[in-house]
Amino acid sequence: MSKKKKQDRKKGGSQVNYNQLQDKILQLLNSNISKTYRSSHVIKKLGFKQKSINKQIPMILASLLKEGKIDLLKNGSYKSNRVPVGITGIVDHVNSRFAYVITGEGEDDIYVKSDDLNYAMDGDTVTVAVHSQQRHGKKSEGKILEVIERSNNQFVGRIEFSPRFAFVIPDNRKVHSDIFVNLSKTQEAKHNDKVIVEITQWPAEGKKPEGKVVRVLGKAGENDAEIHSIMAEFGLPFEFPEAVEKEANRIDDHITREEVKKRRDFREITTFTIDPLDAKDFDDAISVQKMDNGHYEIGVHIADVTHYVEAKTHLEKEAYHRATSVYLVDRTIPMLPERLSNGVCSLRPNEDKCTFSAVFEIDEAGKVYKEWFGRTLIHSDRRFTYEEAQERIDSKEGDFSDEINLLNGIAYKLKDKRFTKGAINFETTEVRFRLDENGRPLEVVPKERKDAHKLVEEFMLLANRQVATFIFKMKSGKEKNTFVYRTHDNPDPEKISALSQFASKFGHPLNPNEENVSKSINHLIEEIEGKPEQNVIQSLAIRAMAKARYTTEANGHFGLAFEHYSHFTSPIRRYPDMMVHRLLQHYLDGGKSADKDDYEEKCMHSSEREKRAAGAERASIKYKQVEFMSLADDKVYEGVISGVTEWGIFIEITETKCEGMVRMVDLKDDFYEFDEDNYRVIGKRNKKMYTLGDIVHVRVKHTDIDRRTIDLAFEPGE
Repeated sequence: MSKKKKQDRKKGGSQVNYNQLQDKILQLLNSNISKTYRSSHVIKKLGFKQKSINKQIPMILASLLKEGKIDLLKNGSYKSNRVPVGITGIVDHVNSRFAYVITGEGEDDIYVKSDDLNYAMDGDTVTVAVHSQQRHGKKSEGKILEVIERSNNQFVGRIEFSPRFAFVIPDNRKVHSDIFVNLSKTQEAKHNDKVIVEITQWPAEGKKPEGKVVRVLGKAGENDAEIHSIMAEFGLPFEFPEAVEKEANRIDDHITREEVKKRRDFREITTFTIDPLDAKDFDDAISVQKMDNGHYEIGVHIADVTHYVEAKTHLEKEAYHRATSVYLVDRTIPMLPERLSNGVCSLRPNEDKCTFSAVFEIDEAGKVYKEWFGRTLIHSDRRFTYEEAQERIDSKEGDFSDEINLLNGIAYKLKDKRFTKGAINFETTEVRFRLDENGRPLEVVPKERKDAHKLVEEFMLLANRQVATFIFKMKSGKEKNTFVYRTHDNPDPEKISALSQFASKFGHPLNPNEENVSKSINHLIEEIEGKPEQNVIQSLAIRAMAKARYTTEANGHFGLAFEHYSHFTSPIRRYPDMMVHRLLQHYLDGGKSADKDDYEEKCMHSSEREKRAAGAERASIKYKQVEFMSLADDKVYEGVISGVTEWGIFIEITETKCEGMVRMVDLKDDFYEFDEDNYRVIGKRNKKMYTLGDIVHVRVKHTDIDRRTIDLAFEPGE
């Protein structure tokens, strides 16, 4: 090394020319666009020890200002004048310390400290600037520049009063600020009532959000108040608009001779419905008769809702707005008014009904020879509950026993064909509640899926698949008729790889690179059946799957192993089925392809409404689970670790299927670190591990019905 370079090294660094120094200063300011710097700050940040270099920095700052590349503030600080490039996303405010901004499919989430949220709230659409020099773990870190759109201006919560003001504590666990309410704007609510509060002033510097009570839901903890809170939280309607009810009541349900002539008549053919015990809206019926050639004609008959709900009516607009019926633990929020859903359209026994049908010539092996689609007329001979139909399957006795057992045999063949082609065999355990007259949960009951359920399911799947295939094949070439499909994309390879790694720890192989990954998944599901790790591995497998959605793109359904699939069979409770009925009849009548953009927008709306309904249904189940555990005995429960996060360990109690959390802050025996890659937490000193799938023993520590949470504590010795 030369003598000159050695001298430079001693001075604190290599020589930097003017242009390089200018670039470094500009890069510093532009990489931190929200920060301000005095000359001394820039000198300190750049870290040059050579006085000759540091002396140039104030002059270069002045030069950059003169050139218009930076700004000078009144306090003498310099700041980048670069316009921040914002990324648009949705805020997911996971806890009081930080949030993520969800930026879109395939893009990484952006970590944002709560101090950098710029008063955005959970669900808001925002623009966020990424700090190029900052990362939080594997996530980029950012700061919210602007709230583009508020997701909601109404919140549900419990109101508390003080002498001079009131405030609402939101039920939503992702809203981390109370809402101030002036005493004159409380609508006669009482302390601890559940209310809906509307924001009148969004949060600002040093101020909480302000609002006014717009609806009092009842006393916190009471069933109706809590269910109404869930409805309000998810934006579900409490009643139908008056114009919609009037329109429904004016509908003439008399079937004229002229209408009969337009339809294929099935009234003399054996027909029945099979539904849950408490069902009132009977969407579908099945008819069966033997043909002269030894085959069977099986008709899947669906309520002809679009015959009564005409386009551009109040009924049609409301059905589109709701898009789906919602099934909470103690009530149904229907898509259509009761007169239609439980009366005019419902396929009740011993009544003539207008239907839209898919009729198949089929043999006992499940092979379809011919199919027909069109409007029909039926007369249901019998309304079966699932339990009654199962009795006929088990005993081979009772009315219509022969028909039900024939259908059950064909259903088995149809199911076998699906699985041979790679359908995924997920059988998750769902629960229902036995409630008393006040809605209090007395018992958690697992829902059983027996052959009677699967019989109906297979014929509905057949109709849905064949309708979609029929429309797809109507036109050859690339230009297909616009249609509403139910699609399910292939699973995310990274998630399948993670599932494979996790399953291998329990000794269950899964080849993520296998060409037919569905067969590998099915093999895994068979292997884990009845084992302690079953629920956890199956839950991870479900999370690895893409979400099913409605779209005009005929992309197939991975989970069912169908090339084409649609929803045709439940128009009383799903708006996409109404769209399918309209389009199918339009094309049967020789109509031209419908506007694709229009129907794609409707598909997106329906998918969003479906997501909302699922969220509300989960919330109502969670509420009843929390209430049930709050009333349960103080005892030790066995559970399985069902989730691991940096703030707690989720545990599903085996006996009740209720999920609670052991919070990390409550683990006093050591400091536990979150190992995200291996789904576990590890004690820093004692190296004790809690891993997804572990069987543990816990007690209920605390229940919070407002937040719908169950806090658990490990039994000593765990």
